[in-house]
Amino acid sequence: MKRIVRTFVALGLLLVASLGAAQIQIKPLKDAKPNIPVTIGSHPLTADDAGAWLDGLFPYGLAKNNLAAAVVVVVKDGQILVSRGYGYADIAANKKVDPATTLFRPGSISKTFLWTAVMQLVEQGKLNLDADVNQYLDFTIAPRDGKPITMRDLMTHTPGFEETLKNLFSHDDQLPMSNEAWLKEWVPERVFAPGEVSAYSNYGAALAGYIVQRVSGQPFDEYIEQHIYQPLGMQHATFRQPLPANLKGDMAKSYVSASTPPKSFEMVVSDPAGGMSVSGEDMARFMIAQLQNGTYNNMQILRPETAKAMHDFTHYSVPGLMPMALGFYHMDRNGQTIIGHGGDTELFHSGMMLFLQQNVGIFVSIDGDKDGGLRKQLLDGFTDRYFPALPQLPQPTLGTARAHGMLLAGRYIGSRGSFDNFLSIGNLLSQPKIFMTPDGTLITPDFKNMAGQPRHWREVKPFLWLDDASGSHLGALMQNGKLRWISFDEASPVAVWMPVSFWQSAAWNLPLLYLSLLVFLLTALLWPVAALVRYRCGKAFALMGVARRWYRLSRVVAILHLLFAAGWLLALLQLNIGIAHFNNAFDGTLRLIQLIGVLAILGTIAVVMNAVCAWRQPSGWWRKTNSLLLLIACLAAIWFAFSLHLLNVHLNY
Repeated sequence: MKRIVRTFVALGLLLVASLGAAQIQIKPLKDAKPNIPVTIGSHPLTADDAGAWLDGLFPYGLAKNNLAAAVVVVVKDGQILVSRGYGYADIAANKKVDPATTLFRPGSISKTFLWTAVMQLVEQGKLNLDADVNQYLDFTIAPRDGKPITMRDLMTHTPGFEETLKNLFSHDDQLPMSNEAWLKEWVPERVFAPGEVSAYSNYGAALAGYIVQRVSGQPFDEYIEQHIYQPLGMQHATFRQPLPANLKGDMAKSYVSASTPPKSFEMVVSDPAGGMSVSGEDMARFMIAQLQNGTYNNMQILRPETAKAMHDFTHYSVPGLMPMALGFYHMDRNGQTIIGHGGDTELFHSGMMLFLQQNVGIFVSIDGDKDGGLRKQLLDGFTDRYFPALPQLPQPTLGTARAHGMLLAGRYIGSRGSFDNFLSIGNLLSQPKIFMTPDGTLITPDFKNMAGQPRHWREVKPFLWLDDASGSHLGALMQNGKLRWISFDEASPVAVWMPVSFWQSAAWNLPLLYLSLLVFLLTALLWPVAALVRYRCGKAFALMGVARRWYRLSRVVAILHLLFAAGWLLALLQLNIGIAHFNNAFDGTLRLIQLIGVLAILGTIAVVMNAVCAWRQPSGWWRKTNSLLLLIACLAAIWFAFSLHLLNVHLNY
C-alpha cells in the first residue's frame, strides 16, 4: 500500500515538474464590442430598412414641396450604410443626383471643418484656445468689459458680436472681396461680454478661419485640402469659389423650386463660415472620422484625445437645456447624445447629425429655397425609428409654476440680431411675447417660426418647462433672483432671448409709431381738403403771411416723414425677398432714404413754428390740436430715427 502511495506521489511530482518546465500559453479573448441596449419597438438599423424608410420619405417630400434635389448619407461603424440621391442635379439636362459626386452647399456645416483645423493647430501648440485672439491677428479687436475674445469663445459662439449680413453673400462670377478684406472692412459692435451670451456669429467663425490662415502660413482653402480632404480621400469637396474646373460640372444647380430656372452659384464671401461645396459620400468620410475620434482608414486628422475634447466639452447657455460643444451643437433626442451642425445658404439647406453612443452619422442636403420640413422629419423620424426613447413616467407640474411663470411673462429680444444699425428695426417689429395661463402654463410663439403654432410649456423642474407635444424644454437663467435670459432646446446652444427693457418695448413703441404715421398720413391727405375749405370760406379762415409759410412747410415735413418710413419699409422688403442684396451696391439707396430723413428732422423747426403760430394767433380748436399732434408725431419720429439707428453715419450691418 505504501508502495502504491509512493508511486502516485512520484507521478504527481513528475507531472508538476513537467508543467513547470513547459511554456504556458494564454490565448486572450477577442475584444467584444460594448453591449448597446436595444429599445423594445426599435427597428434594426440595416441598409435595407434605412434605405426603404428614406425612399418613403424623400421622393414624396420633394414632390410635395416642389423641391429639386436632395442627398442623404448614413454611416455606421466606420462604413457607409446608405447613400441616396433624390431628384435632379440639373433638371433641364435630366441629370440625377449621384451621392458620390454631386456637390451640394452645406452652408454652416463648413464650420465643423474650420473647427477641426483649429484643433489640429492646437495639437501642434500653435494655437491656445484660451488666449486673446489679438495675438494671432494683424488688426485689433478691443476687449469688452475688460475681457478679450478667445478661440474658445469663437468655437462656442460667445464672442459677443452683433449679427453681420452686409457683403456676406454675392451672386457675382467672382468673389467681390476676400475673407480677410471682409473682416477688416468693419468689426461688428461688441454687444455682449465674451464668453457669456450665446449668439451665433458668422463673423466669429470667419475670424477663426483667418487665424488658421495666419498661423498655418497657408491660404485657408489650401490648408483644408492638405490637412483634412487629402487624408480622408475627399475628392469631391472644396472651399474654393468659384468652383475649380474639375468640379464645376458636378455641382447641383441652385433652384428656388423644381419648377423654376436655376439661379447662379452662391458665393459666400466669408468662406470659412459657409463656403464649402461637397458630395454626400465625401461628407460620410468626415463623419466617420469624427465618430472614430479623428481616424478614417488608418489616416488620422485628430488625436483621439483632441476629438474627445471637441465632442465632450459643454457650454450651457441655460442649465438643463442642450449645450454647445467645441464647434458642434447638441441635438440630443430619446436619451441619445447627438452632436452636429445645421447649414443654410439661400438655396441649400443641410444637416449633419452624429449619434456618438451608436457610432452612427447622417448627412442631408436639400436643394431649394426651403427644406419643406424634411430635415426635422429626418432627425426626429430616424431617432424614433432606430433609437426610440425608453418608457418614462410623466413628470408632474411643479407647484411653483405660477410664481416662476410670472417672472417670465413679457416681451423678449433675441441675442442673435443687430443692435447698432438699421436692422435693429427687427428688434422692434418681432418681439416674441410669453403669456401665462391661470394654471401656470406658459404660452410662447414658435421662436424659430414666428408664424407657427403657439407652444405650451409646464414647469417640471425649477425654471425648466416641458412642451409635452415635442419633448422640448424651455429654461430660464436666473441670477440674484432676476431673469437674465431664456432659451429652448433647439436653439440654446447658439441663441438666447433677453427680456426687453422699457425703452425697447414694442408695447408702447409700436402704437406710438403707428399713431405717428397716421398723423403724418392724415396731415398730408387733409392738406388739400383744408385748402379747399379756406378757399370756399374766404378770408375769415385764410392763413396770412408767416403763419401760412410755416403751415405749408409743416405739411411738407409730414410728407417727408411718410417718405422716410416708406423708404425703410421698401428697403427691408427688397432685402427680405432678395430683390436687393446685403452689399455695398445698396448703399446708395440707403443714403437717399437717410437724406429724406435728415430733411424731415430738420423740418421739425417748421412744425414747431407752425404750432407757435397756431396757439398765439386766433385760430380754431382743430388747427391748434392738429399743430400739437403733428409736433408730437415729429418728436416721436426723431426718437425712432435715433433709437433704431436709421441715420447712422456708417452703413455697416
